[in-house]
Amino acid sequence: MERGNQTGIRNFLLLGFTEDPDLQPLLFGLFLSMYLVTFTGNLAIILAVISDSHLHTPMYFFLCNLSFADICFTSTTVPKMLWNIQKQSQVIIYAGCLSQVFFFILFGCLDNLLLTVMAYDRFVAICHPLHYMVIMSPRVCGLLALGSWCLSITASLPETLTILRLSFCRSMKIPQSFCDLPEILKLACSDTLINHTVVYFVTITLGVFPLSGILFSYYQIFSSILRMSSVSSKYKAFSTCGSHFSVVSLFYGTGLGVYLSSAVTSSSRTSLVASVMYTTVTPMLNPFIYSLRNRDMKGALVRLISRAPSLIHRAFGGLS
Repeated sequence: MERGNQTGIRNFLLLGFTEDPDLQPLLFGLFLSMYLVTFTGNLAIILAVISDSHLHTPMYFFLCNLSFADICFTSTTVPKMLWNIQKQSQVIIYAGCLSQVFFFILFGCLDNLLLTVMAYDRFVAICHPLHYMVIMSPRVCGLLALGSWCLSITASLPETLTILRLSFCRSMKIPQSFCDLPEILKLACSDTLINHTVVYFVTITLGVFPLSGILFSYYQIFSSILRMSSVSSKYKAFSTCGSHFSVVSLFYGTGLGVYLSSAVTSSSRTSLVASVMYTTVTPMLNPFIYSLRNRDMKGALVRLISRAPSLIHRAFGGLS
């Protein structure tokens, strides 16, 4: 079979859910609605944190970063999916596919690292409350956020650049709605040992280690809570970390579901549904979890919504 190389490859085909034209409008409406809810919900959290001085704390600073990462994470895949559905096309150019891989890994790793930093923040707040403001100073918080960004970029670059060395001689059809790295590697007819080595190294470094940090933090948190004598203190401590624990469970639960679905079954449809849960549903639910379970955030969102008409009027009035 004649081998192609990276210079000759121009297009991949994203097979998506179905080619049935009757189902395309339904899928377009569904994913557009989910994307708008994700974008609006996470943007509302960012604006609420910025506009409310009561939320200028380390926990909400990291939540603001997480919401921004969720917007970018979803925007990496869903707009292209909507474009293909609208145009009834499955094509994504080679450079566009590489860009999707890069940003998908970047913001996926960033989500992971930010959840780890937020777990550490809750650990310090509950286990070392007297030293909290000293340990989680604005400088430390800024360095933790910056470090998360730098590590995510450092991780996504080698995973993306090693694709350039691959040759492809099989069908260029990807049984996903976006350029998923494992599916791309399956299409290669050249040796992928280096690629898989890089993937495993990044997974262990920025997947297993952060998860271990989260588990250790919550072990310390729960141990500290159980030692509290007051019921009200226990309830307050649980309420401060309940939202984060729910988001962590959702994030890693759907991520594990994607891995198990691809490892246990060969059905591309099962893997596709699991991937949609991981890339679309989880970022969409995060704002609801933080707003419904957090009284301060709920109050800030209410105040933001009440001020929205005057802000809009002032903005458009200035333009006129």
